Amino acid sequence: MSSTEYEQWIQANRQYLMAAIHVVRLYLERKLAELANKDWDPTLMETALKTLNELASKLSAPAVLARLCNTFGLTSFERDVLLLCAGMELDEEMAEYCAAIHGDDAMPYPTMQLAAVLPDADWRALSSSATLRYWRLIEISPSPLLVSSPLNIDQNILFALTGTSYADRRLTGIVVPLSEAELLAPSHETLAEQIAQTWSSTAGTPDEPVVQLCGTDLSAKRSVALRVCEQMGLRLSRIAVHNLPTNATELHDLRRIWDREAFLHDRVLLLECDRIDKEDQGRDRAIDDWLEASSSFTFLSTEERRPAAQRPMMTLDVESPTLAEQRKLWHQLLGEMDGDLKPHIDRLVYQFNLSYPTIRGVCAGVKGQLAASTEQTEPSVDFATQLWQSCRVQARPKLDDLVQRIDPAAEWDDLVLPAAQMDQLREIEIQMRHRATVYETWGFNTKGTRGLGISALFAGPSGTGKTMAAEVLARALQLDLYRIDLSMVVNKYIGETEKNLKQVFEAAEAGGAVLLFDEADSLFGKRSDVKSSHDRFANLEVSYLLQRMEDYWGIAILTTNLKDALDTAFQRRLRFIVDFPFPEALLRRLFGQRVFPSARPQEGLIFELLSRLSVAGGAIRNIAMRAAFLAAEVGEGVTMGGVYQAARLEFGKMERSLPASVADGLPGFG
Repeated sequence: MSSTEYEQWIQANRQYLMAAIHVVRLYLERKLAELANKDWDPTLMETALKTLNELASKLSAPAVLARLCNTFGLTSFERDVLLLCAGMELDEEMAEYCAAIHGDDAMPYPTMQLAAVLPDADWRALSSSATLRYWRLIEISPSPLLVSSPLNIDQNILFALTGTSYADRRLTGIVVPLSEAELLAPSHETLAEQIAQTWSSTAGTPDEPVVQLCGTDLSAKRSVALRVCEQMGLRLSRIAVHNLPTNATELHDLRRIWDREAFLHDRVLLLECDRIDKEDQGRDRAIDDWLEASSSFTFLSTEERRPAAQRPMMTLDVESPTLAEQRKLWHQLLGEMDGDLKPHIDRLVYQFNLSYPTIRGVCAGVKGQLAASTEQTEPSVDFATQLWQSCRVQARPKLDDLVQRIDPAAEWDDLVLPAAQMDQLREIEIQMRHRATVYETWGFNTKGTRGLGISALFAGPSGTGKTMAAEVLARALQLDLYRIDLSMVVNKYIGETEKNLKQVFEAAEAGGAVLLFDEADSLFGKRSDVKSSHDRFANLEVSYLLQRMEDYWGIAILTTNLKDALDTAFQRRLRFIVDFPFPEALLRRLFGQRVFPSARPQEGLIFELLSRLSVAGGAIRNIAMRAAFLAAEVGEGVTMGGVYQAARLEFGKMERSLPASVADGLPGFG
């Protein structure tokens, strides 16, 4: 219906409404004639009804009054009571008629007593459980006598009758309208069509289901729901689960108001329960109560499947767009630049698991940067790099309570390890860079997707470079690095550790970030005979973590100081195991040379002497830092005397004596 046609329908609908109110007013006129012992012309009613029918036939769409009567199943008496109350607001003479019939100028309003003059009067229709009051189409104002209490039409019903869409203020801040759906992936379009067909065939029947949309991508689920509503000519609104009242009476009132709104304005509800706290049993019951009692089309958005109670439930998984769908959208949005960027797009798709709206946002943002750079005659933007970095930012997980994002600064040259360990780390980088070629182009993923993630164990004493190696990999691959504090993840309550781990992996999945589970000794241990339920569930936690690491699309790294504490059965499930040995003298010398930045002022540092310090790289770094601060305090360059003093302090911290060979090599310190 065009805007012009809609305006014409609005006018015709209002004419029809006023004609219907005129019929009710004639009933009052007839009663007044009866009270005054005057004759009343019955042809007036015949003419009014004929006019009403003629107006109905000219409407391009059914009048709101007719639709409302059909939706709520109003009897002719209930319809006339509703029109009587509407007439008080729209017909100036109605108040005068009411007062005259009551015989009291102080009662210029409809009452239950007055409603008795209407045909087929039935007082049961005005009970609190009957349609008019249950759905709050009308309300009865307080009064000493019920029969003389004023009857009032709900203002939202009045607006609806006139054809005006008016949101119920009681839903403000609770129910939020959603806009039109954006571009959908073909797989999501298929889901939307399936839901629309199901609802179209079951509408108004006991088989009409709640549609449960499962998955972690809330934006995708909203888009699917919006597309269903577009196909069915409906409008979508959402309620976040934390806005549901837990008080039974308040919940009942809110649901009743919403269902009425849905019927009046063709609305569908998306109940978003993605962030529900499972410990909040009151909220959990509120969800069940809402779904069981609601009589309007309802979507339920959850991350995990929620079991159905009595009302039919249709459960569908809304997965991320497939790799092929994401690749097609990248090519479609990048247009003319597509050819030059093809290899970069393949790597983007294989690294970042992004939604359609996110991909569109990335392309628009980077194109804007490119245009701004061109206009300002600056060096051209590296489009491929900008795309990668923008995807990286968009995919960053929001897990501040469980993870710490580390800005990787270390490079390959900063890493001092034996050749064998360096080769292993290089291989990890190679496998991440060429996954798209090996898995998809060469078809290695056709044999199954399990085990395609890159899992690694970095084992060795503290300070030997395990965390630095993770930084080097993240920097080389241009990926984010997240350190997971296992003390925050591991929970003594059964199932909580797995829930926390699941939260970490699912949030990080979109960007394939490098996950560093530091100090994993708190979780791992030799698998022993199961002597208690605690032992059994501890083993399950380890198995769950390793399974998620195998399936994770990025790099998942465990670090441990006690490799022998990890059961060999668990070790077999890791793709890489890299041993970080205690550094020998040559490695300590190399590390000592690299740990001092080139910009620092120095005076005759003897790195040979640093190699005599039998400590790990972390301790050598601490010594270098201490020596630098001591030099800065006296305004001099870093000297071997300062290094000696810093080494003595560091060894004292470790409750060890400084080797005599170090002092012997320094004139004046032996």
